[in-house]
Amino acid sequence: MKKLFFFLFFLVLSPVVLAQSYSDYLQAAKRHLKNGNVEKARLTYNIYKDLTGKKDAYLEGQLNPAKAAKDKVASSSKTQASSASPAPPQDKHTSSTSRTFTVNGVSFQMVYVQGGTFRMGSNDLGADDDEQPVHSVTLSDYYIGETEVTQQLWHAVMGSNPSYFTGDSQRPVEMVSWDDCQTFISRLNDLTRKDFRLPTEAEWEYAARGGNKSRGYKYSGSNTLSDVAWSYNNASGTTHPVKQKRSNELGLYDMSGNVWEWCQDWYDSDYYSQSPSYNPTGPSSGSDRVLRGFCWRDLGRWCRVANRGAGDPGDRGGDNAQGLRLVL
Repeated sequence: MKKLFFFLFFLVLSPVVLAQSYSDYLQAAKRHLKNGNVEKARLTYNIYKDLTGKKDAYLEGQLNPAKAAKDKVASSSKTQASSASPAPPQDKHTSSTSRTFTVNGVSFQMVYVQGGTFRMGSNDLGADDDEQPVHSVTLSDYYIGETEVTQQLWHAVMGSNPSYFTGDSQRPVEMVSWDDCQTFISRLNDLTRKDFRLPTEAEWEYAARGGNKSRGYKYSGSNTLSDVAWSYNNASGTTHPVKQKRSNELGLYDMSGNVWEWCQDWYDSDYYSQSPSYNPTGPSSGSDRVLRGFCWRDLGRWCRVANRGAGDPGDRGGDNAQGLRLVL
């Protein structure tokens, strides 16, 4: 009788106990993610899904951002198709087209970049130590400037032009520090009511490589530098108007050469050995900020999509070569 009692007691309470055990896996996964241990979080969350057959919206979004974004787009499309008068999408990253913005009469385009996973860095002959180890990075969707910020757009926002090379307002702005870029972006956001910013280093490299349309080129859009870039060999010692060379796979211009482009991240030569796999934003502190793309005065090896540079955030660059590209 006593054995029967305990058997019935176990049958009644075991679902509760198991449910609590499953919940522990879910909470543990969230705790690992909060502490920055993405791999443990993913492993623990996968155990939870295998045991329960359920998904958690928050963890799906954090651990599988590309899939979550794709599911969101599919869900949005299905909803719109079933409605006679669908509401316009509210998520700025559900459109696969470019977006045009106008500020004080000056228009500029932002190109949609669908998130995905890519191999960041390089093991190629001639690669620098700070480009290693090559590692996988997964990014969410975003928009990036079709071109570098032009002198025309900078003047429309700031009322001045700090550039050394003038004479054509479609040249990229240069002689701007990272700090100057933050002031420019703050004023641009006030004018547009948007949240423009500098790209993270990972966003920059993913876009330069062509995103999920990448063909694996050495430079942004080609293995032949002169097809896509103004560099030491063809720039004649000056910057050039944007969009004069061939674009890359995403329709982005001048991501190799013309001017250096500031990124949001602090620079650390060893960062790749500790970088998170999902939406990395760089070290928490540092002395220099990342610069990418290189410029009109650089040789070909420096203009590779994987090559990294850095500069003092307060330095405007006496070499007339530091500019920027926007992200939204």
